[in-house]
Amino acid sequence: MKLPEPVPPERLRETALETLRAAKFPMFASADGDQPRVRPVSPVKTAGFTVWVASLRRYGKTAELEGNSKVELCYLAEGHDQVRITGVAELVTDPAERQEIWDANPLLRAYLKSIDNPEFILYRVVPRRVRFMREWALEYQEVPLEG
Repeated sequence: MKLPEPVPPERLRETALETLRAAKFPMFASADGDQPRVRPVSPVKTAGFTVWVASLRRYGKTAELEGNSKVELCYLAEGHDQVRITGVAELVTDPAERQEIWDANPLLRAYLKSIDNPEFILYRVVPRRVRFMREWALEYQEVPLEG
């Protein structure tokens, strides 16, 4: 089997963003002390490689992120291309930013009923490193954070 050619550098960022759009639901990795934890998430907003994730205060990841905000998101598209975003999960407290996310997400509104619900937690994953790999390429390519 012939390994796929690397994506040309001038196409790499857009190819990685296309993979994010195609995959939609990444796996979210955090740490619970010395134990890694991974779960699927449904981002509530994506801008470039910055990803917003809503959560509930009572969920385990809330305590995990209070202890260690370093995370990784892994997107796997149907064709097995993957994007890994290594970053820091920042708690979003800005009322305007929270309102923008709230207004754009009917599922949040239906489930939580009020933006003031104390269970509503919002994280912004700020990317520090982004890597892309084609299926069977066996090596990641470093993706530029900015276009």
